Amino acid sequence: MADVQHQNPPLIVSKIAIIGAGVSGIAATKHLSHHNPVVFEATDSVGGVWKTCAYNSTKLQSAHKDYEFSDFPWPNRDDPSFPTHVEIVDYLESYAKHFDVLKFVKFNSKVMELRFVGHRESIELAGNPGGYVSPLLGHPVWQVAVQTNDSQILQWYAFEFVVVCIGKYGDIPKSPNFPNNKGPEVFQGKVLHSLDYCKLDKDAATQLLKGKKVAVIGYKKSAIDLAVECAEANQGPEGQACTMVVRTLHWTVPHYWVWGLPFFLFYSTRSSQFLHERPNQGILRTLLCYLFSPLRRGVSKFIESYLLWKLPLQKYGLKPQHPFEEDYASCQMAIMPENFFTEADKGKIVFKKSSNWWFWKEGIQFDDNTKTKADVVILATGYDGKKKLKSILPDPFRSLIEYHPSGIMPLYRGTIHPLIPNMAFVGYIESVANLHTSELLSIWLARYVDEKFKLPSAENMLEQIFKEMEVSRRTTRFYKRHCISTFSINHSDEICEEMGWNSWRKRSWFAEAFSPYGSQDYSHKN
Repeated sequence: MADVQHQNPPLIVSKIAIIGAGVSGIAATKHLSHHNPVVFEATDSVGGVWKTCAYNSTKLQSAHKDYEFSDFPWPNRDDPSFPTHVEIVDYLESYAKHFDVLKFVKFNSKVMELRFVGHRESIELAGNPGGYVSPLLGHPVWQVAVQTNDSQILQWYAFEFVVVCIGKYGDIPKSPNFPNNKGPEVFQGKVLHSLDYCKLDKDAATQLLKGKKVAVIGYKKSAIDLAVECAEANQGPEGQACTMVVRTLHWTVPHYWVWGLPFFLFYSTRSSQFLHERPNQGILRTLLCYLFSPLRRGVSKFIESYLLWKLPLQKYGLKPQHPFEEDYASCQMAIMPENFFTEADKGKIVFKKSSNWWFWKEGIQFDDNTKTKADVVILATGYDGKKKLKSILPDPFRSLIEYHPSGIMPLYRGTIHPLIPNMAFVGYIESVANLHTSELLSIWLARYVDEKFKLPSAENMLEQIFKEMEVSRRTTRFYKRHCISTFSINHSDEICEEMGWNSWRKRSWFAEAFSPYGSQDYSHKN
């Protein structure tokens, strides 16, 4: 940024800016297309993290028909297999072309800075009960600095409304902190983050891993996939084992069946979600939740019994100490690749559980004073989405991104920050089907921008946000994530009611009670 020059006005003025052309960005663009939005995408393609942050083996964790837009079904939607990241990017590109979204996108255009140029009253109104400002004011309130094709000159744009769709993943890696003289600088091997690994082609990735002692830090989906790729690159007697360094164990599932029953019966129907606490429930519903709590815990135990029978979790010391439902409630359940434990049985994947670790010159050392030699250490330790937002947002809004102590960004309907005027965020709430959630929220946002309904006061929006946070806090110890999985249908109901839609989307009471909800239920024809 130090060498980048700021171009003086004239500004390029338009109504709506959308930052990012991933899943959320293209969904928002499609539903706001009648406003001719300007879409800034830092890369040369739509697709977001599916394009820029996927391994060669990365697949979706659900079948095709569980990850599709309501008005654009997969051509092979009944295929029960999990689509690869290449297939997903192709699907997203087809969606963008079909709805003529690409004409709005400025590729290789990275947003470097945002400036609020609205009146001071806009901020004050946004924070006062009953005073939330209109979405389109007729004059610009945000200026956006954009760097195109790595140019040294920034072009400034001005907009009435900004939609941020850069997501929580990719771009800025989250790395552990180390004591002095115990960080990567003392290690004689190679250290990289999973974000760096994503950028390698298949040959380069194999060359990095083959014949090397590799340590993968983490035990979430990206770390699990990395360990499998490492094991596959080290087949044969000369191959080295991959060490997974596990700090927090989470439940993994081999597929979406439990003792012969489809997984959706346990968490993704109205009847199943009736067992779980949700925001805005009355006294009777609260009492019923309390009375049904043994059944809710029984469902979790039932699933755990299957996983312990199906997977050798106890053999490898990988059985979590917390209930399965806590991982589901925090959107941390992962699908285990079918050959993961096959490679572990062959000795190609080994596990080391440790709360703390640091580097030494030949590898990594643990808090029990044991050491593991390594040639390559890959940090599958996640991404810092909040830092990414703070890097472009100005004060005083930068300080509003995190609500303490949870650290969650307080967003009404997962989209509107009550204290940041004329701005929306799509793709920052997690559920069992993130694409479906982003699409429904994009529809909701477009109707809000078109003033087909009005938002509650900032005070009432914050009250709703805190209710959702409190439900999460009581449901799971991993509550520092904005996840709505256990009350996702109720969340969608409230969105539909706010838009003036019928919240019950099925054709019969039996289907309403016992069939899962998906994107197709929210198509306009319903």
